[in-house]
Amino acid sequence: MDLTGRNALVTGASRKEGIGCAIARHLLSAGAGVVVHGWTPHDAVQRWGADPGGTEGVARDLGVPFLEADFADAAAPERVVAAASESLGPLDILVVNHARSGHGRLAELTAAEIDAFLHENVRAALLLVREFVDRHDDAREGGRIVLMTSGQHLAPMAGEVAYAVSKGALQQATSTLADELADRGITVNAVNPGPTDTGWGLADQDPAGAMPLGRWGEPDDAARLIAWLCSDGARWITGQTIDSEGGFRRWA
Repeated sequence: MDLTGRNALVTGASRKEGIGCAIARHLLSAGAGVVVHGWTPHDAVQRWGADPGGTEGVARDLGVPFLEADFADAAAPERVVAAASESLGPLDILVVNHARSGHGRLAELTAAEIDAFLHENVRAALLLVREFVDRHDDAREGGRIVLMTSGQHLAPMAGEVAYAVSKGALQQATSTLADELADRGITVNAVNPGPTDTGWGLADQDPAGAMPLGRWGEPDDAARLIAWLCSDGARWITGQTIDSEGGFRRWA
């Protein structure tokens, strides 16, 4: 797999144990230029907490430029894509990995919480795609967009209603975006990484029964797939949602 000469923006790469960091590392190892984005204050209020160095620390370890931006701000996607383009040159790859995370059943929902999930997970993703496409040089082959979804299209997620709905919107948008961009040679796919140990406590749970391979997913599992989707080997694949779950048995 060779991505030499191609430039990538990866959002949601503020934690060294996260999928975003693993994606960036795999793209780099394939020869791509990479800019990472993160929003460290989001991690700081989660149960896993922020990495000591935040997005800057991830970028320093990877040796790449970075951007901090809050996608609750409707203007942030344009700024992020513009800054990434200025840093690397024309972008060929966009991996929309960021997500507002959080639990909450139906009775616990508020209008503000619903808006926050939709703004940060759905609106920001669509605006990132729009800005990427607006700046895309069609003379450069290998235009790739990868969205991240969850397992809501496979089974209910009643404990994470707003999150599941927002991720479901991205999964549903994938085929429409793929169709719109196919004539420009840009592929659009979504990846569901399944239960992945990114340092937020999954490792404390026994995978026996639920995971036939005997372990939870690792960030590299999703990252290998995503890097391949960004390569010429995947140029005939678009509009697909790919479930990379290691045989996850939800009802075990």
